[in-house]
Amino acid sequence: MMLTYIMLLCLSYSAHSSELAFDFYAASCPMLETMVKDTVRAASSNDPRVPGRLLRLLFHDCFVEGCDGSVLVQGNDTERSDPANASLGGFEVIEVAKNVVEMFCPDTVSCADILVLAARDAVEFTGGPGIEVPTGRKDGKISLASNVRPNIVDTSFSLNQMKHIFSAKGLSFDDLVTLSGAHTIGSAHCSAFSERFKLDSKGNLKLIDTSLDSTYAAELTQQCGASQAQTSITVNNDPGTPFIFDNEYYQMLLAHKGLFESDAVLLDNAKSLKKVEEFANDKNRFFENWAQAFLRLASTDVKTGEDGEIRRSCSVING
Repeated sequence: MMLTYIMLLCLSYSAHSSELAFDFYAASCPMLETMVKDTVRAASSNDPRVPGRLLRLLFHDCFVEGCDGSVLVQGNDTERSDPANASLGGFEVIEVAKNVVEMFCPDTVSCADILVLAARDAVEFTGGPGIEVPTGRKDGKISLASNVRPNIVDTSFSLNQMKHIFSAKGLSFDDLVTLSGAHTIGSAHCSAFSERFKLDSKGNLKLIDTSLDSTYAAELTQQCGASQAQTSITVNNDPGTPFIFDNEYYQMLLAHKGLFESDAVLLDNAKSLKKVEEFANDKNRFFENWAQAFLRLASTDVKTGEDGEIRRSCSVING
């Protein structure tokens, strides 16, 4: 059953996003959310990998320069050009949505808002909670590759490293555990978890991270072969229900089937372990927490007023 958490979201609405509003485009572009939702639905129906890509795209946008669409900009030395963002996808879905919106509401809706709405819709399309999100973000005018590495979470990060990054964005420890649940959908290249294995003298992958379930590890080695560093082979983040947004990620995590080291470390801390167990046992509780954490993520360092612009094309800063 789809859930809407309007009151919870309003209660957790942060001061730094006070210029955003739930009815921001009510007069200027009343069909905005329908247009974005239809675009996401069509793209996701054609390719089940799209929802995971859109959700990941939002994370990589909001953690660098805030939720301002800066990851969408193409060109040398932009965020998008950094090798850490080379595996991102979903850009074309945002561009399609932007083109549709421009036809009916020219020079009105930011790419930053479209990306937030698309990620929200991706979660709902795959079975997650429906969330009311405020809009009114402006697109950023800065997109630098040099800003990427210091601000994003790597899949090999320790819990303390992740806590530091999340705290710098105004996100709590509980938000960290909750937003890790994004791994319930999506996929990753074999290179993203290669540090958990090594190549033996015969060129075969061998497990070196004993925290990983051995049967699951064998499945991963079979899928990746000896090409763990390749970027062409991908595996599902969640081996249980990879295309459904649910609490299966936490259940897999407790079974030591978390794909990344950054997943596995959630079991090494008493506070995060308790949260993992809570979410594994209660999907509704996870959905409630997700709705609030998603709002906080989507409100990170937003640009409003004269601090940003409305891009004509999401891939190009206005000249």
